[in-house]
Amino acid sequence: MTRHFLADDDLSSDEQLEVLGLAQTMKADRHKFTPFAGPKSVAVIFDKPSTRTRVSFAVGIAELGGYPLVLDAGTSQLGRGETIEDTTRVLDRQVEAIVWRTFGQERVEAMASVSAVPVVNALTDQFHPCQILADLLTIKERFGTVRGRTLTYLGDAANNMAHSYLVGGAVAGMHVRVGGPKNALPDEKIVERARKIAEHTGSTITITDDPEAAAKDADVLATDTWVSMGQETASSAERLATLAPYRIDQKAVETAKDTAIVLHCLPAYRGNEISADVLDGPRSVVWDQAENRLHAQKALLTWLVEQRR
Repeated sequence: MTRHFLADDDLSSDEQLEVLGLAQTMKADRHKFTPFAGPKSVAVIFDKPSTRTRVSFAVGIAELGGYPLVLDAGTSQLGRGETIEDTTRVLDRQVEAIVWRTFGQERVEAMASVSAVPVVNALTDQFHPCQILADLLTIKERFGTVRGRTLTYLGDAANNMAHSYLVGGAVAGMHVRVGGPKNALPDEKIVERARKIAEHTGSTITITDDPEAAAKDADVLATDTWVSMGQETASSAERLATLAPYRIDQKAVETAKDTAIVLHCLPAYRGNEISADVLDGPRSVVWDQAENRLHAQKALLTWLVEQRR
């Protein structure tokens, strides 16, 4: 059976733990696993600019013994009006998996609906599940477990990172708190989706516009840029002022537990969503987090292709 990873709950709790455990094993010996030896190819398609996603997938596929076929949609027929389904039917006869960083969630869903090989969501406007796997790996490394830990996300809470923290955190059995202004809170349908998952995993889901209550005694503080790709015009002075109380700064860190760590999926804009002294300080694990994209994605790809055998 072909399995896809389009949103965080495409893995069950047990499967998520299995992928995280495999990622830790792969991190300890980066060149031991070569499921794509041959080399077999993996298509990696970009509709949006990328640094960490492009590097981590290209390097990871190569370390798995494969060939990363990196495509920019603008220079392929996808950018000239070929249907998603037709492009997919060409690719899935020649590659072992397809990774796509794109816009609407419906695009990766359309690809997966006809693909004979695994399709991986490398970021859409609604979810960023590969990033959450890397974040969970980072938390697991620091605390030994993810289940039962309290993760607080502060900032623009209407974006894909907030959505994936809710769903992925619920799958992981974490206590997920999302704090943001009333005009930038998560999609209610996604909040409900996370709460339904939480009923079975012991997770709790909290949505609030009180940043101090959100951060209190948290194990993990997380944020993301306030200016998402394609929304640059929204970076008005009024918007920045509205989001300012949700900045992760020393006050937020002091409100969390003494052992709390700070995550940021990058790129970071010091002085906006996070202060420079926190991003570059001792609580920050953002560089471990960025590296862990490599290991988590290698484990995910390996796990997905093994489901077809």
